[in-house]
Amino acid sequence: MKIIIAGAGEVGFHLAKLLSFESQDITLIDTNREPLAYASSHLDIRVVRGNATSISILKDANVAETDLLISVTSSETTNITTCVLAKQLGAKHTIARISNTEFIKNKDELGFEKIGIDELISPESLAAKEIELLLNQSAFNDTYEFEDGALIMIGLILSRTTAFVGKTVKEVARLNPGLEYMPIAIQRYATQHTIIPRGDTQFKEGDRVYFTTTQKGVDEIYKLTGKVKVEIKNVMILGGSKIGYKTARDLCDHRFNVKLVEKDKEKAFEIADELPSCLVIQGDGRDVELLEEEHISDMDAFIAVTGNSETNIMSCLVAKSKGVKKTIALVENMDYFQLSHSIGIDTLINKKLLAANNIFRYIRKGEIVAMTKLNNMNAELLEFIVTPTSEVCNKVIKKIEFPRSAIIGGVIRNDEGMIALGDFKIQSGDRIVVCCLPQSIKKVEKLFV
Repeated sequence: MKIIIAGAGEVGFHLAKLLSFESQDITLIDTNREPLAYASSHLDIRVVRGNATSISILKDANVAETDLLISVTSSETTNITTCVLAKQLGAKHTIARISNTEFIKNKDELGFEKIGIDELISPESLAAKEIELLLNQSAFNDTYEFEDGALIMIGLILSRTTAFVGKTVKEVARLNPGLEYMPIAIQRYATQHTIIPRGDTQFKEGDRVYFTTTQKGVDEIYKLTGKVKVEIKNVMILGGSKIGYKTARDLCDHRFNVKLVEKDKEKAFEIADELPSCLVIQGDGRDVELLEEEHISDMDAFIAVTGNSETNIMSCLVAKSKGVKKTIALVENMDYFQLSHSIGIDTLINKKLLAANNIFRYIRKGEIVAMTKLNNMNAELLEFIVTPTSEVCNKVIKKIEFPRSAIIGGVIRNDEGMIALGDFKIQSGDRIVVCCLPQSIKKVEKLFV
């Protein structure tokens, strides 16, 4: 697949890195020589220096033969213009990164596809949505919804007191008939090895386990894992960045009590004017005395989304030491994901990863409608639509030659989520959620083409 990425910033470079690992034909465009030189020496990609809104630069990048153009520069105007030009010059699909979420809300009304933009993404908006989802499923460390919650993916760490530690998947199913959840991936404590569980796979203390479940199954998982759903009402946000502002606005709309701490005086006043139902405090969130004065120990959740990863991590640790139940930190460095649970932070989020997840489904084969990479795990969660020509159509699951390093996590039929076992027959129109390791992705895709 020929892909052009305009913008060699954080999101652009991260995308180029992930896509180049998959042997895609990548061309990276940027005006800045330094990030291009770094990308060229570290990745197997082609780089072009210049403005992506230049027709000659786009032609130099072979835009006419491009399957997908992704414009993720820091300028919204540049991204929109680049996509419009690329589509006119022959690019098959275009994706623009934007910061104005009004565009996404009114996408159908404005008809972006008519002018040449197939998809709009906002990493900041995706991060704010992820934070709200994590607060709603407060006991879990990671969560993702398919089709407005018809199926839910949740991730958690198994403690010593979890009911099924020491038991196999088969034993747990036998002891709990009619289960509405399916374990889809396990990472053993202190390892980077991802396991796709089978019947004889044993759950162990410290395992990071991902499940797919229905709304009803969420309560079953709470009971079995001993996790307690804490109602989160009082939230403190550190940082008035775009993500901080969007998160505060969304949480206030959903009747959370929100305090936002912002160091910059002008920005703090601006946010206070725009969000009258949010209490904005002007001050340094690293100041423990300030946090204590603002009753951090009374908070149910603490969210650190400043532009500095280390500040976010350290302030979350302070919040945890003061008894805050849920801590979420925004980090830029992917390596920090491995440290999150060993140092005591509940969840780390990364906007580059969220944006990449959102874009990745466009490079997958088959009718993929949603996709996410599991945090700090070498596995992907894909949602396929079954067509009448799909190899799996009208087949019983146990008779499908599914790779051992992949598993069907659930099926959505007529907007209803269900956990499908071996005797379940797949039909045309079904939406199938599959978890798989990288080596099995191509085999799985072929089953749904």
